[in-house]
Amino acid sequence: MMDLPLHKPEQKQGNKSQARLDYEAGLEFLKNKETAQAANMFHNALIGFEQEKDVTGVANATDKLGDICAERRELDKALQHYDRVISICQDLGDGISVFSIDKKKAKLHAVCGKHEEAISMYLDIIDQYNAMRNPQGTVDTLEILAQVYLDAGKREKAADCFRTAASIHEKYKHRQHAEDFMNRAAELVAPA
Repeated sequence: MMDLPLHKPEQKQGNKSQARLDYEAGLEFLKNKETAQAANMFHNALIGFEQEKDVTGVANATDKLGDICAERRELDKALQHYDRVISICQDLGDGISVFSIDKKKAKLHAVCGKHEEAISMYLDIIDQYNAMRNPQGTVDTLEILAQVYLDAGKREKAADCFRTAASIHEKYKHRQHAEDFMNRAAELVAPA
């Protein structure tokens, strides 16, 4: 186990604040799969960033705390952290970060068996990818959504996702991918 880097509050490394040092230490702990230590460092960083009124730092530390809670499948705590990050990002006009957090929330709902919430969020994500004209993001999300539908027992809806993905691939003349998705759809609706 790695020792905690000890820093006195008034001590700075370069021009990094104690909050920034705590955040970076949390990233190291997270990289080494030491989530309890990482959570502690991110919490300390969060407090420091709040005292410094560094809203970007608050958002980053809160996001990491949300990730740790999500990994532990602590749905309510993770959503609370993610919602705080979304609020900050919306205030800053950072739509890309909001989109990124929405994808984390959708995945968390799916993992925790909250299928209807996950489905609703993934449909919104698909709309976002369509608005960005990102067919790969759309297809990837359709594939994830198909699995959520399967987990929810909605085979026909999952097959619809695969057919839609196939039509996107067909539009770009990716015939083999289109055929693969059509076969997956057919398997789902074939009589047993």
